[in-house]
Amino acid sequence: MRTTSTVYMLTGISIGTIMVTSSNSWMLAWLGLELNSFAILPLISKTKHPRSIEAATKYFLTQSTASCLILFASTINAWQTGTWTITQMPDKLPSTLMLIALTMKMGTAPMHLWLPEVMQGTTLLTSLLISTWQKIAPMVLIFTTSNHLPSNIALIMGLLSTYLGGWGGMNQTHLRKMMAFSSIANMGWTLMTLTSEPKLSMINIMTYMLLTTPTFILLAQTSTKTLQDMTTMWTTSPTSSITLTFLLLSMAGLPPLTGFMPKLLILNELISQNLTAASIATTMASLLSLIFYLRISYLTSLLNTPNSSTSTTKWRQNMNNLKMAQMTPTAVMSTTTLPTLYL
Repeated sequence: MRTTSTVYMLTGISIGTIMVTSSNSWMLAWLGLELNSFAILPLISKTKHPRSIEAATKYFLTQSTASCLILFASTINAWQTGTWTITQMPDKLPSTLMLIALTMKMGTAPMHLWLPEVMQGTTLLTSLLISTWQKIAPMVLIFTTSNHLPSNIALIMGLLSTYLGGWGGMNQTHLRKMMAFSSIANMGWTLMTLTSEPKLSMINIMTYMLLTTPTFILLAQTSTKTLQDMTTMWTTSPTSSITLTFLLLSMAGLPPLTGFMPKLLILNELISQNLTAASIATTMASLLSLIFYLRISYLTSLLNTPNSSTSTTKWRQNMNNLKMAQMTPTAVMSTTTLPTLYL
C-alpha cells in the first residue's frame, strides 16, 4: 500500500514538472507548480514523526507564499500586457516579483531559511527530490523569462546565496542540513550569470543535480546522517567511502573533477561582462563551501585507515542492485566528465 501511494505521489510530481516545462501560459505553469508542491507533501511527512510533520508544514507555507506571489505577478503582467504568455513580461515590477517568488521556491537567499529545516525533517531520498527535481520547474520558468529579469537583483541574490550557503554549512554536523546549504550556495552560482548567459546557468544547475544524486543515494545506502557516521564508513563500505570523497571534492569545484567546469565558465563570463569584483567575491565565497566539503572528505577517507570493524552491530552494507545501477553512471559522470573533455 505504501509503495502504491509513493508511486502515485511521484507520478503527480512528474506530471506537475512536465506541465510547467511544456506550458506557455502563466496559469498552466501555476497549476503545474501547485501540483508539484502538493504531490511531495505526503512524501515529506510519511515517516509520521513530529519533525517530518513540521517540515511538511514549513514546506507548504513557503511554497504557498511563493505561489501567491507568482499568481500576483502574472496577474499584474496580464493586466499590463493583455496576455498570460510567459515570455512577455516587459515591466520591472512583475518581473522582480516573479524572480523573488521563483527563487523562494528553489531556496535561494534571502528566502532560504526553510530549506535546511525541511531537508533535516525528512528522509534522505525525499531530500534528494527537494534539492534536485523540485528545482527543475522554477528553473525552467526563470530560464524562459531571463531576458526580462532585473540583472542587479539577480546578481545580489547570487552573491548572498554563495556567502550564506558557505557560512551556514560550516557549523553543521547533520549531513542533510549541510547538503541544504550546499544547494543554497550552488543556486547562488546559478544566479550569477542568469541574465547575461542563461544557458550557462542551466549547465551549472544540471551539473549540480548530476553531483547530488549519487551523493544522496550513497548516504541513504550506508545510513549515514551525521559527521560521526562518516568516521565509520570505512568499516562498512570502503568503496562507497572513496566514491563519496570524490563526489564531495567534485561538488567543491576542485579540478580536474566535473564540478570545476561550470564554476570556471561562470567566472569567465563574469570577467567578460566587466564584473571582476563580483567574480572575486564569488571565488572567495567558494572557499567557505570548500571548508565543509574538505571537512567531510577528511572524516570520510583520511581520518581512519581501512580496517576490520570490531563492532557487533554494524556490519558491511549489502547494496541494493537497482539503486546501485542508478548511482553508478551518475557517480562516474560526476567525477570524470571534465577530464574526458581534455582528451
